[in-house]
Amino acid sequence: MPVNFSFRRTIPALLLAGLLSAPVAAQLPESVDGAPVPSLAPMLKRVMPAVVNISTQTEIEVAEHPLLRDPFFRHFFDIPNQPLKRKSSSLGSGVIVDAKNGYVITNNHVIDKAKEITVLLNDGRKLEAKLVGADPESDLAVVKVKEDGLTALPFADSDELRVGDFVVAIGNPFGLGQTATSGIVSALGRSGLGIEGYEDFIQTDASINPGNSGGALVNLRGELVGINTAIVGPSGGNVGIGFAIPTNMAASIQKTLIEHGEVRRGLLGVMVQDITPELAQAFGLEQTKGAVVTGVQPDSPAAKAGLEQGDVLLTVNGKAAKSAMDIRNQVGLMKIGDEVRMEILHQGRSQTKTATIAKPKKQSEDGKRFHPKLTGVVLSPTSPDDNVRGVRVEKIHTASPAFQAGIRPGDVVVSANKRPVRDLDELEAAVGKSPEVLLNIQRGGNAFFVLLR
Repeated sequence: MPVNFSFRRTIPALLLAGLLSAPVAAQLPESVDGAPVPSLAPMLKRVMPAVVNISTQTEIEVAEHPLLRDPFFRHFFDIPNQPLKRKSSSLGSGVIVDAKNGYVITNNHVIDKAKEITVLLNDGRKLEAKLVGADPESDLAVVKVKEDGLTALPFADSDELRVGDFVVAIGNPFGLGQTATSGIVSALGRSGLGIEGYEDFIQTDASINPGNSGGALVNLRGELVGINTAIVGPSGGNVGIGFAIPTNMAASIQKTLIEHGEVRRGLLGVMVQDITPELAQAFGLEQTKGAVVTGVQPDSPAAKAGLEQGDVLLTVNGKAAKSAMDIRNQVGLMKIGDEVRMEILHQGRSQTKTATIAKPKKQSEDGKRFHPKLTGVVLSPTSPDDNVRGVRVEKIHTASPAFQAGIRPGDVVVSANKRPVRDLDELEAAVGKSPEVLLNIQRGGNAFFVLLR
């Protein structure tokens, strides 16, 4: 977002005048004792054309006054049924990862809900970009530009990073323009911060500030090791704690976004937590690595594979399970239909279990995904404790066709187009591509039909 700031003059005028009138100092030598002076300039000259500035224009719906939700009030004062909107702009960064096809990777929060996306190249070219796909859970997105003569960054294996390795962050802080800062890898595998749904951050003390989001974190060979994403700071500025998404995670999600436009995460159906020394003692374990199973969803792939509460997960597809978050990240990168091979400890004995990632049940969806007439309606399945089985209207916009037809929050859809509806999948199958939608609604002890045409 635009940032307002001011520069404070810290050099007295007389001193400044003296400096300006002083003789120009001699240039620094290119070598000392026969050895060249180290510089990042050659590497940055190759890398910086691949890092871009991204600006967006977004329309944000303004919260309505409760009176405006009353159709009689709107009719009496002749207020049109259109949402109030205001325009907003933001600034961020991105990295060209495929020069031939024009793919640029960035953070989801940089382009979230953007109506217009503009990419500014290092050489001054300004290009219109289109969204290819986004994943809010990992905060990654891919946009595409059509242009020749692009420069892409090669990916490094982020698993080979070590604490203490030198890195350089490149981006567009505060909208100032392309900027490079250097530092080291301060920590690896940072998670549990509550920043994103899937976290496996590289922590660095290279200065990352607002506007750097989506920019590049590179090693001294000029290879991409991470996508700059977040900072920790009491006032929103840099205090030497920045986080980047490692390239191994970013590459996997980028591929899925290009292929499908979204990340189709599947379901394993197991809940786990870290093993503490106390839990290790309680379960009779000699190590504290891995994660203990705290619950298994009925009829899930984990249940069918034979996992039970109290089992300890040691490896997933041959990779050590270092923590509960590590397991969640590994499973989160898998697709529906992928096979999961798990080494576990069951009652002190080592076993191997195999499960297949399944399609998860939808929990809450925008009705627009099912049918255009359901735009502006947020739907979720009813719970087993409810007296009626169907799909509940959680939220509804007053300007939506469904609201004008009489549907209200709390209504339950029990059938669509004369077909019973018990969950979101059945609703999607029932409405299909039909030009109109006939819904049977239950509201309290009453039931009625609504036709959306």
